[in-house]
Amino acid sequence: MGKYFTIEELCRSNTADAKGIKNIPNDEQKRNLEALINKVLDPLREAYGKPIIVSSGFRNVELNKEVGGVPTSQHQKGEAADLDVGSVEENKKLFELIQKLNLPFDQLIDEKKMSWIHVSYSSSRQRKQVLKL
Repeated sequence: MGKYFTIEELCRSNTADAKGIKNIPNDEQKRNLEALINKVLDPLREAYGKPIIVSSGFRNVELNKEVGGVPTSQHQKGEAADLDVGSVEENKKLFELIQKLNLPFDQLIDEKKMSWIHVSYSSSRQRKQVLKL
C-alpha cells in the first residue's frame, strides 16, 4: 500500500458499479498497481502537494470494453491511471511535473486538451512516450 494511493482506489469504477462488473485484479495486476503507486503516483502526489483524483485505474477486460478502452490498454494490466486535478490548468501542471521530476513513466498522454492525463508504468519498459490524444 502506498502513502497516498491504494490498490482499492485504483480499482474503483462508477461504470463497474453501475453495470455490476467485478473489477478485481489478479496477483500480477496487483503487483503492477503497487509499482505504479510507488514509482509514479505517490512521488507525484508528494511533489504536487495536493490531492490527485484517479478517474480510471485498473480495468478488467469486461470493464475496459464497457468504457471503450483499446484492447491493448495498459489499464488492463494494472499499469495505468487517468488523473484529474479539477482544471485544464492544473492538469497541465501535473503533466509537466511528471516530466520535470523525471518519474519513470512508460506513457504520458494529454487526453482531450488536458481534460485528464494518462500515465503508465511498466516493469518491463519505460519508453518515456509523451503523446496527445
